[in-house]
Amino acid sequence: MSAEAADREAATSSRPCTPPQTCWFEFLLEESLLEKHLRKACPDPAPVQLIVQFLEQASKPSVNEQNQVQPPPDNKRNRILKLLALKVAAHLKWDLDILEKSLSVPVLNMLLNELLCISKVPPGTKHVDMDLATLPPTTAMAILLYNRWAIRTIVQSSFPVKQAKPGPPQLSVMNQMQQEKELTENILKVLKEQAADSILVLEAALKLNKDLYVHTMRTLDLLAVEPGMVNGETESSTAGLKIKTEEIQCQVCYDLGAVYFQQGSTNSAVYENAREKFFRTKELIAEIGSLSLHCTIDEKRLAGYCQACDVLVPSSDSNSQELTPYSQVHICLRSGKYQEVVQIFIEDNLSFTLPVQFRQSVLRELFQKAQQGNEALEEICFKVCACNTVRDILEGRTIGVQFNQLFLRPNKEKIDFLLEVCSRSINVEKASDSLKGNMAAFLKNVCLGLEDLQYVFMVSSHELFITLLKDEERKLLVDQMRKRSPRVNLCIKPVTSFYDIPASASVNIGQLEHQLILSVDPWRIRQILIELHGMTSERQFWTVSNKWEVPSVYSGVILGIKDNLTRDLVYILMAKGLHCSTVKDFPHAKQLFAACLELVTEFSPKLRQVMLNEMLLLDIHTHEAGMGQSGERPPSDLISRVRGYLEMRLPDIPLRQVVAEECVAFMLNWRENEYLTLQVPAFLLQSNPYVKLGQLLAATCKELPGPKESRRTAKDLWEVVVQICSVSNQHKRGNDGRVSLIKQRESTLGIMYRSELLSFIKKLREPLVLTIILSLFVKLHNVREDIVNDITAEHISIWPSSIPNLQSVDFEAVAITVKELVRYTLSINPNNHSWLIIQADIYFATNQYSAALHYYLQAGAVCSDFFNKAVPPDVYTDQVAILCQFLREIDYKTAFKSLQEQNSHDAMDSYYDYIWDVTILEYLTYLHHKRGETDKRQIAIKAIGQTELNASNPEEVLQLAAQRRKKKFLQAMAKLYF
Repeated sequence: MSAEAADREAATSSRPCTPPQTCWFEFLLEESLLEKHLRKACPDPAPVQLIVQFLEQASKPSVNEQNQVQPPPDNKRNRILKLLALKVAAHLKWDLDILEKSLSVPVLNMLLNELLCISKVPPGTKHVDMDLATLPPTTAMAILLYNRWAIRTIVQSSFPVKQAKPGPPQLSVMNQMQQEKELTENILKVLKEQAADSILVLEAALKLNKDLYVHTMRTLDLLAVEPGMVNGETESSTAGLKIKTEEIQCQVCYDLGAVYFQQGSTNSAVYENAREKFFRTKELIAEIGSLSLHCTIDEKRLAGYCQACDVLVPSSDSNSQELTPYSQVHICLRSGKYQEVVQIFIEDNLSFTLPVQFRQSVLRELFQKAQQGNEALEEICFKVCACNTVRDILEGRTIGVQFNQLFLRPNKEKIDFLLEVCSRSINVEKASDSLKGNMAAFLKNVCLGLEDLQYVFMVSSHELFITLLKDEERKLLVDQMRKRSPRVNLCIKPVTSFYDIPASASVNIGQLEHQLILSVDPWRIRQILIELHGMTSERQFWTVSNKWEVPSVYSGVILGIKDNLTRDLVYILMAKGLHCSTVKDFPHAKQLFAACLELVTEFSPKLRQVMLNEMLLLDIHTHEAGMGQSGERPPSDLISRVRGYLEMRLPDIPLRQVVAEECVAFMLNWRENEYLTLQVPAFLLQSNPYVKLGQLLAATCKELPGPKESRRTAKDLWEVVVQICSVSNQHKRGNDGRVSLIKQRESTLGIMYRSELLSFIKKLREPLVLTIILSLFVKLHNVREDIVNDITAEHISIWPSSIPNLQSVDFEAVAITVKELVRYTLSINPNNHSWLIIQADIYFATNQYSAALHYYLQAGAVCSDFFNKAVPPDVYTDQVAILCQFLREIDYKTAFKSLQEQNSHDAMDSYYDYIWDVTILEYLTYLHHKRGETDKRQIAIKAIGQTELNASNPEEVLQLAAQRRKKKFLQAMAKLYF
């Protein structure tokens, strides 16, 4: 094999981020004892980390006899270490994406400088003064790699970086980090000074019309063995790893485009260069296709760059009609034509072209300019916000806080504009019912939020309002407003004298109460309450809205606060925080709870603990709705706080049951079984039923792999659930003197009510816990004496097979619970075959055979790649067999009996191709002959005559024929049901 063929074969191999150990340790085994010593010191590092270790060893300063620090000596040891670092980079094919991700700027700078040195680039010579076309290919490639990295590093340094959370302060670590930071800043300073030269070098590279080569491990070995071979094989056209011209140009164009785009923030004319380079990159990617081994471009990022360039630098040959809405908005913002932005947004409310995030970013930009002193933009901010709000309500989203704040003081101009936006944003004749319903609801809410009757009439008399709302709805709205403000007489026409009525104190109080209802800013709520209490001392402002609800266990303590202002503030902050948490507005909920905690800490330890408990519950909900959805474990401090709550023994603290539920469910969902099983305090098991239930579930999960006789905990869990599902019996004497038995349904003999147990289970997501609970209830359902068809479930064998007092169990409630649990578990994972089989069994047991077949087929499909693989025997057991021939031993008696039934013959012959058992086919032939059905008899004979069904065939051929027909039959059945 030639050298070029060997290098090309290495290039075409896969490119894992962490190559197998043999790949990157292979060269170490061929080096000196020094490398063997390094290998013992670091037995299994990632390949890129070897570069760090080798270069750190090579760059260690020496100390002379006078204890003076000297530069690293240029000896054989250090040269070997540098060579090893280069070899690791060559093994990674000099992929800058991998190297930049894993190496710091100083280390990568050192590595690439070593590459320049070994590639015979004269030190001190400016790269821009060197003619790439006349240089050896490996030398030119080394220069390109260095300058590409230089401008990529400059671009990367301009991006904001998320600061890592500092660990415990350690002086040595902090000093090392500070040194690396200073070194990085110095290197960046030099790179930025040389940026213009680097750009010129890369622009010159685009004019090259030849392939280049990059050093491989082999060429580096040649250099190490015979460094004098400068003009020998290492510079010939066949040495190194070949990089095609198109691949080089593609990478260089992309990197140049990125640096030009970054420079465009200070010089907008450079955006044209960025646009040119990015679109050339797209063309080259299309030419190269997926065969490229060395051109790694983030195409999603490239598409984003191209879209941004289209906005920033529209094509010169396009007129205003051809511009995209993005470009039109950008041009209007640059030229200060803000009214045109408003018109674009109104038109977009019909087409839904611009993403909501883009529209919001435009509004944020206008708000920032307005806050910097441009008062003329305040009106534009309202108009853009109104356009965005109408877009939101048309798409079914809630009204944002910004619109409510801007609409706190409505006037005629604002309402006129809002009605204009609503009218132009919907085509009533063509709009769907949902769009019209959303718009009608919005207009009704606007009416209900207006205090001034003049403005109410403006909305209610508008053509769109009259079109969208029926007469009955309009009358109902008037009645609602009458109830809200009984002193106001709402008329169909405006009263002329109304305009002359001066504003009164009651109007001001009403406006402040309206703001109090809308605000979610704790500071603003406090200010409003101070103003209201300054106006009147007779009102209890925590009663302003009937939507403010605080749990009864808390309200008694809060309403016992003597100071009226403090009482109102604590109540409203908690009520609003709980509401925000319910609607999953967790950031606002956290602000409100934090403000409430700060307030109550000053005077009430009891309410302080209440707020800490609610903030714990909020943090659990925040994690479960955020990072928890992707499977990321909760932080350790959150788990510690949950334990702290469960172990809390503070007397007289009001506690909500839901907090205990959520805490135990949280521990089960994140598999904290060790704590629940072994570490939970004993007093908790007696005082908290959810902890008791959680402990039994955790212990059952833990013992599940063990032998059946060791599962004592499973028996305890069974007894607890049986007691929860048991009812107390009462005897009552009737008028006729007979004594009848009455079952008290919700009086429980167990540790909690069945409804509470079901509510708790619906907070669980851990598959194993849900499977255990489901199998327990299935077993309890099957214990019933009058059950004809048992329901199957995974792990069902771990439960007892009988109940001493069978009459005490409410089996009707158990059956309902099983159905609810299956419905819930399938909402968590609709592709769990075990749960699908349970649902199918339930339908089968209740004679809903079509639905049962649907779920049996679905269970088989999900665990067999839509029947392209064999369905596992534990999924399709003999009890679930769809055809008699699917059984391990074919049930001929049932098959023949079924074939004789008259109602089974409609188009039955179309399924003969799916029958592989010759005995059944022969019986069909006889049956059709007996009935005189010649055509069907011929179809059966044709099916028998297939060579693969010949009884003389080897067993594997017959099994293959059966498997093929099973697959086709099941897929055909599935298509009928899915």
